[in-house]
Amino acid sequence: MKKTLFLLTLLLSFGFCETSDFEIFKKAYDDGDVKGCFNLGFSYCNGKGVKQDFKKAKEYFGKACGLRFQKGCVDYKTLNEQGY
Repeated sequence: MKKTLFLLTLLLSFGFCETSDFEIFKKAYDDGDVKGCFNLGFSYCNGKGVKQDFKKAKEYFGKACGLRFQKGCVDYKTLNEQGY
C-alpha cells in the first residue's frame, strides 16, 4: 500500500499522471490506509476535489478516529459540535 501511494505521488510530481488528490486518497482508503481515510474527510470538509460535504467529512473523520488516528477524532468532534 505505501509503495503504491509513493509511486502515485512520484508520478504526479513529474506530471505523468493527472489523478486528483481526492482519487489518491480514495485509493489509499480503499487499500486500508488510515491517513487516506482522514484525507478523504479533509477533502470533503474543505471541498478539495469534491463538493464540500460536512456530513461525509464527519463520516470519514469518524472512521479514521475508529482506526485510532487522533486527528480524525479531533475533527470528528469539531464537526459534531457544529451540528453535522
